[in-house]
Amino acid sequence: MAGSGSNPVLAYVVVYVKDVAKSVAFYSKAFGYQVRRLDGRWGELESGQTTIAFTPVHQHETDDVTGQVHTSGSRKERDPVEVCLVYKDVDAAYKKAVENGAIGVSEPEDKEWGQRVGYVRDIDGIVVRLGSFVSEPKNPHPHAS
Repeated sequence: MAGSGSNPVLAYVVVYVKDVAKSVAFYSKAFGYQVRRLDGRWGELESGQTTIAFTPVHQHETDDVTGQVHTSGSRKERDPVEVCLVYKDVDAAYKKAVENGAIGVSEPEDKEWGQRVGYVRDIDGIVVRLGSFVSEPKNPHPHAS
């Protein structure tokens, strides 16, 4: 569905990776996505309304126009964007991701804002948040009388 007027639709999230085919295969296996398209320099996963797309870190079409992609230098750094995926069973999703090559960063835990969240890194070192849908806090104003 196309956006209209001043209400655009988020169509793609593009992840810049070292190897498009390997990253598409990894996300498909570790996170349970179906591959929509893979042609060497571009890959897409079925993920609902917004497409997750993969393209090489360096490409002449964009490096000269928008600048080169900066990748973090160590596991103590992270890129200024993370991929967030929502699951009904976050613990099972975390386990499946790690069993399929993701690097565990933080096991799932309940957060004060009503979400269960765990973190992994993908094969390119990108942080992936695995979370539940945010639920309403049980007591949003614990100190109110």
